[in-house]
Amino acid sequence: MAITDSCVSVSPYFEIQPGQASAFRAICEKYVSWSSREPGCLYYGFSFHGDLAHCREGFTNAEALLAHIENLRPILHEMGEVSKLVRIEVHGTEAELAKLREPLAGMHPQWFVLEFGYRK
Repeated sequence: MAITDSCVSVSPYFEIQPGQASAFRAICEKYVSWSSREPGCLYYGFSFHGDLAHCREGFTNAEALLAHIENLRPILHEMGEVSKLVRIEVHGTEAELAKLREPLAGMHPQWFVLEFGYRK
């Protein structure tokens, strides 16, 4: 089956430092606001399980994800001040992931290759 979906999704998981939940949530609100202005961002949000936070992100393609990183670059350091990135997954077709492997290598993501599926 041919895959026509170029969507790239990213799933970073953060461990919130003790006593920093309010500060972390304030940063989440800012990130959601900034991301909502990006034409290539399909969805973006945070969910929580105790002191573990997950950012659910979807982009039209690899280029849109890279544009998103550039958009947030001025404020990315804020998340690291109140949490620790404990895991990051990147999902997409091999063609889209190939465009991201070098730029995201320093984050040491786990790569998931989309082989079956569709998007409306």
